[in-house]
Formats: sequence, C-alpha cells, structure tokens
Amino acid sequence: MKLELKIGNRLRRVEVDRRQGRLCLRLDGREAPADVVEVQPGIYSVLIGGEAFEARVASGPGGPRVSVAGREYPVEIADPRQWRRGRGEVAGAEGRQQILAPMPGKIVRVLVKIGDAVDAGQGLLVVEAMKMQNEIKSSKAGKVERLAASEGQTVNAGDILAVIA
Repeated sequence: MKLELKIGNRLRRVEVDRRQGRLCLRLDGREAPADVVEVQPGIYSVLIGGEAFEARVASGPGGPRVSVAGREYPVEIADPRQWRRGRGEVAGAEGRQQILAPMPGKIVRVLVKIGDAVDAGQGLLVVEAMKMQNEIKSSKAGKVERLAASEGQTVNAGDILAVIA
C-alpha cells in the first residue's frame, strides 16, 4: 500500500508491504531499517536500531492518529480513499488469515478450539515472552480453521499459531 502522509508540516511517502507475515516499510523511497509486527489489530511492535516501540494506529473523524511512547502524532492522508482501501491490506482482515507469533516465546494458554466462531479482536492464545504474557487476538471475525500451537509449546517469531477463515 502506498500513502502520502502529512506528519506535522512534512509530506512523507510511505509504502507498506507484507512479506512473510511481517510489515516492511519504505519511507520516501528508502527502505526503513525497521521490523514491524502487528501484535493486535491496530497495535504494532516496531524494532528500529535495536530499540523497541509500540505504535497504536486508530481511525478518527479527522483521519488516523498514531501514538508512540505515549505521544500522539496527527497524521493527514493526502488521499483518504487510499487509507480506507488499504486498511484490509495492512490489518489483514479479509480472506483466510494466518495468525503469527509476534515474538519468540512459549504458549501458556489456548483460548479457542478448532471450529470455534471468533470475533475480530477476540483472544486466541496467550504467549509468554520476556516474562510477560501477551494475548494474541484474531485479526478478523470468522471460524478457527486450524490451531498450530498447543500449551507448553515453544514458538519462534513468525511461526503460524492459528488460521482463521
């Protein structure tokens, strides 16, 4: 997805692509040295130069808002139709969705069974990583088609945990 964003008084060209379950960024035509994983709908874990950040993206009446480290950045989209058209691409809310482990860890709880109906944002599994428990949520409403992880299993970042159809 390609966007022209006005962040503050500066116009930036941003390209977002999904490769092997991860989001890749290009900023003003240059590859941004970042590792971005959507850990929950609208919440991203961003690793830049060895530093980790959590970015929250929310839609509002004035367009998207981005919050990083408790600071909110107003973002204006040059063509808002691109945002609406591309949201499914970034959030992955259409079609069969693979739910991936956002980081290495251990599955401590499985909250659903194969065949269960789930809502967008509903918890599917709990992964323990770096002494913290993170609930992995469904990116879309649908049916649990496959569970590829079980309690006690160790997972790597990018491993498929579940498939929602």
